[in-house]
Amino acid sequence: MAVIDFFSLDIKNKRVLIREDLNVPITEGTVDSDARILAAIPTIEHAVSAGAQVILMSHLGRPEEGLPIAAQPTFSLRPVADRLQTLTGYTVELVTDYLDGLDGSESDIVMLENVRINLGEKVNEESLSRRLAALCDVYVMDAFATAHRAQASTEGIIRFAPIACAGPLLSAELEALAAVLTKPDRPLVAIVGGSKVSTKLVVLEALGSKVDQLLVGGGIANTFLAATGVAIGKSLCEMDMLDFARDMLKTVDIPLPTDVVVSTDTKGPARVCSVSEIHSDEIILDIGPESTAALNALVSSAGTIIWNGPVGVFEIEQFSSGTKGLADAIAASSAFSMAGGGDTLAAIEKFGVEADLSYISTGGGAFLEFIEGKKLPAVQALQARARASEK
Repeated sequence: MAVIDFFSLDIKNKRVLIREDLNVPITEGTVDSDARILAAIPTIEHAVSAGAQVILMSHLGRPEEGLPIAAQPTFSLRPVADRLQTLTGYTVELVTDYLDGLDGSESDIVMLENVRINLGEKVNEESLSRRLAALCDVYVMDAFATAHRAQASTEGIIRFAPIACAGPLLSAELEALAAVLTKPDRPLVAIVGGSKVSTKLVVLEALGSKVDQLLVGGGIANTFLAATGVAIGKSLCEMDMLDFARDMLKTVDIPLPTDVVVSTDTKGPARVCSVSEIHSDEIILDIGPESTAALNALVSSAGTIIWNGPVGVFEIEQFSSGTKGLADAIAASSAFSMAGGGDTLAAIEKFGVEADLSYISTGGGAFLEFIEGKKLPAVQALQARARASEK
């Protein structure tokens, strides 16, 4: 995928506007996870050390467009700016009013307040895109997690910035995904968990035609079990997806759980049972030890692994064994492993396997859409700019 590489540019004394994904969890003004900030730091450090005037841009949550940040302070990037300053030692100035231009700053980094409060951001309004583009000499798209959204701060600005390039995080994501999907070491095993088949229908179909084995977990596995005639009690299940599940089972190798961990609710006592022994008032909340061992054996023999979604309610200790076992098996595997999605990242962090996975994608929706074969608007815009620069 031909795009202009950030590291190939001379940026000394240039205004460099970097779009990062700093949408981090915050509780009472304190950043709960540094993962996304730490991931962005190498890009920021390169820009600072190269003598650029560094401007950072990100969103945080889903604030109301057009409403001042003072009226919705929980969406302010202030905690992120403070945390970035602590982690890097750079001085970071948070600027609220920037659409009409930036005055000179003596700080190492200027961070723009949450871009999603700007009217026209979501609909990719051209006038907003042009105002953002006017803030820089070089625009760096480094937020893969937002590359699937055609918004003013992602796709629109690329069309109007003097120079638009891909940052190292974005480039690394694209290269890793392309390698996994176009030339994987076989067998290629994909694990897709989560609550609903309907939200991952397209990705299941896309993976079904590419992988050697497709493993499902969570509510998705419940729906497939029900499609085979298993009585799953009060477990989460999409009855309108049963025909889809039956059709997939005819054409794709999808091993299903043989034992599960059940309870009448998430706070009640848990028991392990065969899938044929689930009581009518029980809920499946994890896969059982037999199923975990079978899943892990498939993972250990894989050449390439794609992981998206937990196989149980891993946030609760008594229902975390399946997902922990999976995480440990992937970490121990010699296969190239790529994991992505918000719940998956939380599980990776909880079970401490970050260092043992080959690649961790920070882009939830973008990760899935790329796997589905969809074109990512920001990437297409970067490719168009690269082609134009060659003429």
